[in-house]
Amino acid sequence: MLKQLREQVLEANLEVVRRGLVLYTFGNVSGISREDNLVVIKPSGVPYERMKADDLVVTDLDGKVVWGELRPSSDLDTHIHLYKAFPQIGGVVHTHSEHAVAWAQACRPIPPLGTTHADYFYGPVPVTRELTADEIKNDYVRATGVAITDTFGNRDPMEVPAALVAGHGPFAWGRTPDDAVHNAVVLEAVARMAMYTFSLQPNAPGVSQALLDRHYFRKHGATATYGQAEK
Repeated sequence: MLKQLREQVLEANLEVVRRGLVLYTFGNVSGISREDNLVVIKPSGVPYERMKADDLVVTDLDGKVVWGELRPSSDLDTHIHLYKAFPQIGGVVHTHSEHAVAWAQACRPIPPLGTTHADYFYGPVPVTRELTADEIKNDYVRATGVAITDTFGNRDPMEVPAALVAGHGPFAWGRTPDDAVHNAVVLEAVARMAMYTFSLQPNAPGVSQALLDRHYFRKHGATATYGQAEK
């Protein structure tokens, strides 16, 4: 079932390892078939080095396994909530990448300090509110997704395709599983750059609105000029 999507999600999961964003079996990537309303996600606790496409799990949007013999990632309900809330997205990735986690643990958003950030994130990468004791006890995984979507409100989630979950770590998304991983890799890079910047200049003012606009919109939207035109 969904063989091509399973292969895409496998490759995306392996890419987070190649990029150094996970340790051991930490983290997970999923993808969704909007046509079928089915999600493909990494199995829980399976080492990346022996994972195969047939190990990935297919679920419906209620979290029920419809294909596969292994248990899905323990973060499944967070992914599902994001897919339901953000219909533009086709892939979600969660990592415990070191620098992004540091910002999440500090409960601080990552401000746009320069053009690398501005190329991908149109403003600060937000941090969620802390979950309540009841949320943690009763519906922790779904509540994590709710905290992310509450943070965005009515804002377009593709303008800033990532969030930091307070005390936990980063989630990123994109139009495909590969795109989501790309955004997660850049998120870790800008988190690291921001920490270095503040170590050198604690009062760094951040990028101007004009420069933020210039760099973001050269890559995104109807007036984008970066790269080559599709044939």
